[in-house]
Amino acid sequence: MRLNGPVLVTGATGNVGGAVARSLQAAGIAPRVAGTDVARLRARFPGVPAAHLDFGEPGTFDAALAGAAGLFLIRPPRIARVGPTLNALVDHAVRHRVAHVVFASVAGADRNPVVPHHRIERHLRASGLPNTILRPGFFAQNLADAYGRDIRDDGRIYLPAAAGRVAFVDTRDIGDAAAAVFADPTAHRGAAHTLTGPQALDFTQVAALLTEVLGRPVRYQPASVAGYLRHLRRRRVPVTQALVQTVLHAGLRRGQAERVDPALPLLLGRPARTLREYVTEHRDVWRWTPASEPPKMSE
Repeated sequence: MRLNGPVLVTGATGNVGGAVARSLQAAGIAPRVAGTDVARLRARFPGVPAAHLDFGEPGTFDAALAGAAGLFLIRPPRIARVGPTLNALVDHAVRHRVAHVVFASVAGADRNPVVPHHRIERHLRASGLPNTILRPGFFAQNLADAYGRDIRDDGRIYLPAAAGRVAFVDTRDIGDAAAAVFADPTAHRGAAHTLTGPQALDFTQVAALLTEVLGRPVRYQPASVAGYLRHLRRRRVPVTQALVQTVLHAGLRRGQAERVDPALPLLLGRPARTLREYVTEHRDVWRWTPASEPPKMSE
């Protein structure tokens, strides 16, 4: 059963939401992109309907949801109080009789009440709305975003992950997975899929991959939990976001992201993208930025 109407895509200016909107278009499913900056949305997605939606302003919810058959929901990192924001949007979606909701949670959120995604999952399940939960692991795009400045400017990856391994998933594959669900929502109703990449690597291996592809040295420097939290605060990361980011990375020490799950290639009907593919295709994002010369490769 295909949806009879557009899919409202939250977070469309971000990596995941943007990937979902593009994947929906490629699958012939109409997206309606939503966010606080409508002009930016229209510039990024020419010809795609754009809606003003601010999680901090419930008065924007009804207009954004009007006529929507589907809802793709993702939590912005800055939002910790999910009750009056994302869960309130779910309540509005109930009143608008949205036919299917896909929530982009995080791997392990069903077992981890510390992360805000846990409360959203529980509220969505209790709402009665037909839904599918996608639980992606760590994004390949973190190398360009969360870790990008350290890699570009310092030639290092600095995380409290110890020797933990990660099966990095490409957000473009998450977009394709969400589109596959919306293309046949009945088949995925009530399902929860953990989405990972095809190979688990530790950060020493990730640094070696970056060194090889970029042609300059990148090292992995393990951080303490307290040291990493201080590092994020010096980078002016908001307190709540810094705490969640630290908890998630510290969990890597216990193997929380090393399992390669078979769900993603089954959803896609093809192999998932590798981390090497992502780094090779996006090597320009780690161009050296300071005025000084980058560190030389060892002879």
